[in-house]
Parts: sequence; structure tokens; C-alpha cells
Amino acid sequence: MPELPEVEVVREGLDKWVRARLIESARVLDPRSVRRHADGVHDFEETLAGCTLASVVRRGKFLWMDLEGLSEPAALVAHLGMSGQLLVEEPDAPDEKHLKVRLSLSERSDAPSELRFVDQRIFGGMFLSPLVPTEDGHPGGAGSDKPCIAQAAAHIARDVLDPYRDTDSLYLSLRKRTTDLKRAILDQGVISGVGNIYADEALWQAGLSGLRNTATIRRPEVERLDAALIDVMSRALDAGGTSFDSLYVNVNGASGYFSRSLNAYGREGKACQRCAGNGRESVIRRDPFMGRSSYSCPVCQPRPRRR
Repeated sequence: MPELPEVEVVREGLDKWVRARLIESARVLDPRSVRRHADGVHDFEETLAGCTLASVVRRGKFLWMDLEGLSEPAALVAHLGMSGQLLVEEPDAPDEKHLKVRLSLSERSDAPSELRFVDQRIFGGMFLSPLVPTEDGHPGGAGSDKPCIAQAAAHIARDVLDPYRDTDSLYLSLRKRTTDLKRAILDQGVISGVGNIYADEALWQAGLSGLRNTATIRRPEVERLDAALIDVMSRALDAGGTSFDSLYVNVNGASGYFSRSLNAYGREGKACQRCAGNGRESVIRRDPFMGRSSYSCPVCQPRPRRR
């Protein structure tokens, strides 16, 4: 599934091409893609028509567009799921095979006038969500200066790149739990935006085992992990995210290329680059993890001793 960098790449593209534009009409081609909108397809289409996309905001993996023109503050949430894409297209461009929702936007001389939601596997979707105040009074996420957040995203913690969080809050949140470190950083209530790929990369960079119990984690180790999370996410964002197939693309359909820079994820049986640089021999191992896989180095990410 797309993680913070991939979703931020989409947010930046939407901010450039659709922010401040009027939705002239909305058409749902597959009702399954608006199943989270409780009032149904007709209400979704009717409510969006005449609204302006005031801002494009992201917290963690959640993406929403604040709407102007409604009697109550609300946002259009776009959940990408496993294969969702938001593409900006000209109206006469051929429909994508898995096109689910089409938004016709007000004309702008330098930009296409359709926003399309495409989703092959239909795990994602679009829906309207009320805007609610943030608990801490700070902006809801990247792209916003207002202390409000889509209610659908209000339950998640601030994300890795959020300027309104710090290492101390991550340390305290981790120490409150008694679980494996990797499970904890994948918990969107601890820190949001981290998925399986970047968890493995950050843990490798920090030299920490994902099997460490959070109750034993020390502050210097959390500082190292937090710095690694920020660095990995920032570098991935600069590279346009990680794309392993044609599903993870930005609003113009381009894929990211951070997969070329991965040090742990997907490198089973290959030499650990840090150990090799230090004159040690070690290969990356793969272990089953929550129905997926974890990748780590058994030498420079030593596992905790089990008592």
C-alpha cells in the first residue's frame, strides 16, 4: 500500500493542479468506490457540484480536500487503498480501464479540467467527512494552516514529517506500550504514515531490530530511529516515492524510483551494505510478519535475547 511519501507526492500534485478550482459536476461510475459515503451516490454527486476545492491536506496516509460552499465544514476524503490513483486529465482523454469517479473542474488555461479516481482493486474510495477541530490546536496536516482535520483522520497521530510533533512524544508513546518495535511504528496511533517498506528501511538505518520490546527502548535509540524515519521518508519523497508496479503513480501518471535505493526491504539473500562497508559478511534475511514480510540484517540489527 502507498505510504506517506507516495501520498504526499499525490497531495503536492493536487495542490498544484486542482486547489481553488470549482467542481462543476461529479459522476460516480462505480458505486463501490463511494461506499463509505453514507448518504449514497446521488448525495455524493449533488453535494460536490458547486463546491470549491479550497486546500489539499495530508496526515500520514490520509488525504483530503477541504471544501468551500457547504453549510457545514466538510472535506472530500480520497482513500487510495492498494491501487487507487488520482489523475488530472483533459476531458477528451480516453477513460482509464478502472475509472471509478470523475470530477469536472472549472476551466484553467494551464491545467486539465478533470480529476479522475482510478482504482483497479477497489480497496480505496472517496467520501465526504465533516471537518472537526484538532485536539492540539495546530494545523491538521501538510497543506493546511487551519486547526481542523477530516473527522475520518482525527484518530491517527501526527506523522513522521509533521513539524508539530517531536522525538520526545514518540519516545513517550513507545514506552507506554509493551509490543515489538516494528508493530509499534506501524501503529498509526503512535506515529502515522509508516508502512511495511519504510519501517524496515528506518529500522535498518537506525541499527535496531523490529523485535525489540518498546518497554525497553532507550531515549538515544528513539532519537536514532526518529532521525532515520525522517531521513528515509524525506529521501523517498525526493525520489517521488517507491513504485514496484504501475499502480503507484502521481497525478500525471509518473512512477517514483526510491525502490532503487532500498537497503533492506526486498533484499533477501543480498549482502548487507553497511556490514560489507565495515568488512563484515552478512546477508539480509526475510521473516514472516503479520501476513507480510520483514527484512533485516542479523548482524547489525541484533535480535533481543528471549528470556
